[in-house]
Amino acid sequence: MIPTTPPSTTPNGTPVAIRRIGRFSITESLGKGSNGTIFLGHDPVIDRDVAIKVLSNSVGIADKKQREQQFINEARAAGRLSHPNIVTIYDASSEGGTTFIAMEFLQGKDLRELMASGKRFDIIEIANIICKVAEALAYAHEHSVIHRDIKPANIFILPNKQPKVVDFGIARTPNRVLDDKGNPGETLFNNNILGTPNYMSREQALGQAVTASTDIYSLGAVMYEMLTLQKPFQSHDIDKLLYQIANKTPKSPTEISAKIPERLSQIVMKAMQKDPTARYKTATEMAEALQKFLARDLRLKRKRQSMNTQSSNEGQETGKRSTLFWLSCIAILIAAAVLANSLLK
Repeated sequence: MIPTTPPSTTPNGTPVAIRRIGRFSITESLGKGSNGTIFLGHDPVIDRDVAIKVLSNSVGIADKKQREQQFINEARAAGRLSHPNIVTIYDASSEGGTTFIAMEFLQGKDLRELMASGKRFDIIEIANIICKVAEALAYAHEHSVIHRDIKPANIFILPNKQPKVVDFGIARTPNRVLDDKGNPGETLFNNNILGTPNYMSREQALGQAVTASTDIYSLGAVMYEMLTLQKPFQSHDIDKLLYQIANKTPKSPTEISAKIPERLSQIVMKAMQKDPTARYKTATEMAEALQKFLARDLRLKRKRQSMNTQSSNEGQETGKRSTLFWLSCIAILIAAAVLANSLLK
């Protein structure tokens, strides 16, 4: 059972270590997110490690029940999803004053951490990662789940370079600014989304309805940053940033670097169109565009390999003919010498 005292404090408010949440034993804290703390736990029933996200209690009592219910409802919706590029949710509950989600424990780092540490992805890695995320979003959208907060921090990269989309469907929260001094750039707008402004679509910035197309825009913004190493729009002032998102068009990736393939630049700019109807109609369509790019790159590689092999074979054949020619010349010279020697005798 979860203790009746809030698990992170004693009755006098002194911080203590959480030992158990639901049936899960807690071993360590993994970090703090925008609306909760992540712990490493162990499931004794299945005998496996799990990541447990505990909802922050830093909201007023009036909002607490609504937020807990939304947290659980959205987590359960995401829990119906089963896709290799979506984090698996095992359990979601609210017990003894603690609301939590138990999910797959992932090894690796998220894109935000990787890029901040100086990691640079090559063109093919970027296309592969974004393609896999687009496929994951397509699957979620088909099951009526919209992420609402696609950003580098919510794309986890495993050691085998496969991405996993995390924090699915828990972004819809009450209309307020979170009391999270560690993440001042994360803000709530018009009772429908929690998002990071740099990756918000125009409709999110204007507080309009969120649809599957919103996720497509945000994924395009993530791809933009991976390609160019800069965000589409940048400002320390949130109001100015939202104005830019709503009214400005960023430079295309190829304008920033000529090394970026034109086709990938086109994919990014289509995904980031201001008008949702001008974007890819579905995440599947965006994934297919990336698949075509990757297939074309593979064909070109194979063609180059074939040409190199052919050139190598031709070189070997030329070498063989040259060797035979000189051997023939030597044989003729030897025969001529023998004949001349016999005539002299």
